[in-house]
Order: sequence, then structure tokens, then C-alpha cells
Amino acid sequence: MPQNLIKDLKTRSEKTLEHLKSTLQGIRTGRAHPALVEDIKVDYFGTPTPIKSMGTVNVPEARQLVITPWDKTAMKAIEKAIQTSQLGINPQNDGESIRLNLPELTQARRVELSKMVSKSAEEARISVRNVRRDVLELLKKMEKESKITEDELKKYQKEAQDQTDAFIKKIDQTSAEKEKEIMDK
Repeated sequence: MPQNLIKDLKTRSEKTLEHLKSTLQGIRTGRAHPALVEDIKVDYFGTPTPIKSMGTVNVPEARQLVITPWDKTAMKAIEKAIQTSQLGINPQNDGESIRLNLPELTQARRVELSKMVSKSAEEARISVRNVRRDVLELLKKMEKESKITEDELKKYQKEAQDQTDAFIKKIDQTSAEKEKEIMDK
């Protein structure tokens, strides 16, 4: 039973790390990447639909994205969704596709994006620590109900702490890589 709690801690921490990675992919670094726009929600016939479900997203050049919707009547809706997103890019609609030209990042914008990365990383760290707290509470409850001994409790607490430390290290590493990518010109 306590082993299941440790497995649960690992699984939930891995999900948190994956969520952080996908969040960081959506932060612009000056280079075009489909993940910048794939998850932007478009009001498509009253349903919030991600762009990746509405067409193809290509990268023809290092700083350009081209979105080709399958339904040409959705062009205006996609355009509007991009304009209202946090990207800060004006889409160019040629009737067939929507082009996004990514401008060179200013130093001020790089610092702002770096702060966004730090904030996302901190949220991930908090999430992992909350999972650890939940597991530790359950372990203490099990010890109180005499389902595990005090020695086992200490062993599992250490195991939970080690798992948490490992995931926090991975989160720090992931955010440091993204910040470096943003700050490199």
C-alpha cells in the first residue's frame, strides 16, 4: 500500500513536469515552433477549439508560421484568436492561409518571457510539493492506524522526499534551459 503512494507521487510529479514542458513550449523564443499556436483556442461555432484541430501549422522559415485551416470559413475566427492571445503577433490572412511573422525579441520582452518561465516553474514546484504533502499525510495516517511501523514511515517519508527532490531538480533544469533559450540572441 505505501509503495502505491510512492508510485502515485512519481506519476503525478511526472504529469506536472510534462505540463510544465508543454507550457514552456508555448512561450515564444524568437524561433518559430508550431507549439506557439497549436493550443490557442478558437471560437469555432461556439466551441473553443485548439488551432491544431482546425488545420495544419507549418514552419517555412526560422521566424515564420503558416496556419492552413481545413475550413476556410474559420480564417477570421483563427485570426481573432491569435490577436487576442498572449503572443503579441499580428496575423496576415491571404485567403488561403494565415502567416505569422515572429519579430526579433527585444531585451525587455526577453526579460518578461523569462519571468513567465520562472512563474510556470514555481507553479510546477508547488504542485510537486503538494503531492508530497498529500502522500506524507496518508503515510502518517497509516502509521497512526498501525498499518505501517514507525521505521517504515521514516523509510517511505525519505523515499517521498527523494522523489520530490529529483522532480524539483528536473523542473529547475527544464526552466533554466528555456530561460537560456530565451536570453540567447
